[in-house]
Amino acid sequence: MNRATRRVASPHVVSIEDFRPLAQRRVPKAVFDYLDGGAEGEVTLRENCRAFQDVTFRPRHAVAVPHCDLSTRVLGLDFGLPVLLAPVGYSRLMHPGGEVAAARAAGAAGTAYILSTISGHRLEDVKAASPGHVFYQLYLMGGRGAAEAAIERARGAGFSALVVTIDTAVSGMRERDFRNGMKELISGGLLAKIPFLPQVLSRPGWLLSFLLDGGLPSLPNVAIPGEGPMPLVDVNAALASSTVTWGDLQWIRELWRGPVVIKGVLTGDDARRAIDEGAAAVVVSNHGGRQLDCVPASLRALPEVVAAVNGRIEVLMDGGIRRGSDIVKAICLGARAVLCGRAYAYGLAAAGEAGVTRALEILRADIERTLKLLGCPSVSVLDRTYVNVPSSWQA
Repeated sequence: MNRATRRVASPHVVSIEDFRPLAQRRVPKAVFDYLDGGAEGEVTLRENCRAFQDVTFRPRHAVAVPHCDLSTRVLGLDFGLPVLLAPVGYSRLMHPGGEVAAARAAGAAGTAYILSTISGHRLEDVKAASPGHVFYQLYLMGGRGAAEAAIERARGAGFSALVVTIDTAVSGMRERDFRNGMKELISGGLLAKIPFLPQVLSRPGWLLSFLLDGGLPSLPNVAIPGEGPMPLVDVNAALASSTVTWGDLQWIRELWRGPVVIKGVLTGDDARRAIDEGAAAVVVSNHGGRQLDCVPASLRALPEVVAAVNGRIEVLMDGGIRRGSDIVKAICLGARAVLCGRAYAYGLAAAGEAGVTRALEILRADIERTLKLLGCPSVSVLDRTYVNVPSSWQA
């Protein structure tokens, strides 16, 4: 057992929150705050977590539940957990294993990994590493030609679904990234990097692994026709010219020829439009509070979307998931499953694949314990009768 594995296997790592200080100690401040931070005043970032406190449980006591079934079915695929790993960009900066390590851990846990366009590893390598299903998350970075090439590659590699993110007309104003020099560290020249080098030098373990991994990677899945892979860039500039519109959904769907998931839905109107455009599922998401600040918490928006969809397509949710009880609450409010991002990314930054594996173990144990305490034998039978919901949340 190596040092990283021992660290996350410690008896003191009993919740997702316990990974956060471990990640903070291992990676430079710019990388940690990229993972940890949100847009502007971080109101939505905080509300995503706080909103779960407004929903309380209605347990059914004196019920023996010797075994709990945690399995679910998403897009016709069977998963052992109602938790999919959300796309997290720049994962290879957090740990050299990056997306490959996260995909391997997700597959071993019986769930799916969703690969971000902003990946440091080739999509073919990520798919090959996972014993389970892998989805591809699409930005139009590099233009339509680059997106078409990535879709063809993902289809050829055997990815199971395409997740199209619609809430990134521009990147949100993530103030921590500007203060800490994230842009300069990934795309600036040497002179621009100098003021921020102390934070890198203060993390010698991370620096050594970063250098042994070859330094800053390119974006191998953003291959601009005639130019090759896009270099690692400031995502603010790259996204400003790559807005996904409803009109793009037709050619994307025709090229992909498989299930398309629309991520970034917060209203019933957008959910209905996604159905009209042929989506197989939507993800109720505010991008983890990293885009437009002061929008509702994802959990708060979930009932409206579920009501608008009315069973016609599947509804997933992400944002603020830190405990298995959070996952149970989201499912009670109508989510088929949830996506978690920071919950596993803290583990990845702290200890690579071992950290992701441990994070999933914690969430699995949390869900099972919550179900038993609720007197509920299966994720599939959770509904609103197991929770108290504020009257203002009624769809």
